[in-house]
Amino acid sequence: MNGLYCILSMNTYHLLMSFFLIPIREPMKCFVPVQLLFFLLFSFTSFAQNDISTSNISTSDPAKSIIMNTEASKNHKTLLAAMRASDMEEMLNYDGPYTVFAPSDMAFEKLTDINISDLLDPKNKKKLHQVLSYHIVAGYLSAAKILKAMCRGEGKAVFTTVQGDNIIATMSGIDIILTDMHGNTAKIITADSNQCNGVIHVIDSVILPKKI
Repeated sequence: MNGLYCILSMNTYHLLMSFFLIPIREPMKCFVPVQLLFFLLFSFTSFAQNDISTSNISTSDPAKSIIMNTEASKNHKTLLAAMRASDMEEMLNYDGPYTVFAPSDMAFEKLTDINISDLLDPKNKKKLHQVLSYHIVAGYLSAAKILKAMCRGEGKAVFTTVQGDNIIATMSGIDIILTDMHGNTAKIITADSNQCNGVIHVIDSVILPKKI
């Protein structure tokens, strides 16, 4: 990824920060990939367009929990079943805040190495818990916070999941891409669905921990 080292002018910085509702302290000085700047300008339009065809979780009620809004989503039935089968329902209903990178039903259908029916079998609860907890990061990570972390990391940000392994966030064009421990990637297709106990970002593929 080609990048440029720059100092955003005060006026530009104020505009971008007010766009993301981030308190302004001092001019931001960091390594900013060109793609990241385009993302700052156009990401919300892009995500809104994707929301129409990909996920209805973007219409979730921010006063309700991760579990409650997942239950209401028509495109996350497999994820909901996994949450219940892995005994994470109570945690995602009452605890938090958590950031959930939520695979859609279509994302689960793309899996080739793992059979979903087998994964949901009670005898494979430990394996399912590892897979699901790898999609969760403790704390509230909005898209803006992920972008700021990538800015500090010169185009890359590493986050430790509840499962214990890391996921890596990078940019591809105007999209945030997550890379798992096997090199598999998932794109955030719907960002910043706020919940009373965290935030959900819908992704188009299932990511996997190092060992399952």
